[in-house]
Amino acid sequence: MATNKELLSKGIKYLAGALPLLFIGPAVIYNAFMNQQNVWHYLVLAIGIIACLAAMFLMYLGLKTIMKSLFND
Repeated sequence: MATNKELLSKGIKYLAGALPLLFIGPAVIYNAFMNQQNVWHYLVLAIGIIACLAAMFLMYLGLKTIMKSLFND
């Protein structure tokens, strides 16, 4: 049972893309809650939530791709 290295590298790229979003998303959400008096509060909050959701989606795709490369599904 050999590992498909192309799929493995693709999965690692997905996880590498999720890594910065894992830190940026909560930081942006925290910033939105600290600046509630600002007019752009809801826009910044939405951007932070979208960043967190994108991080979770990329982690899902990355892990799914890595499992596919390891087990040859």
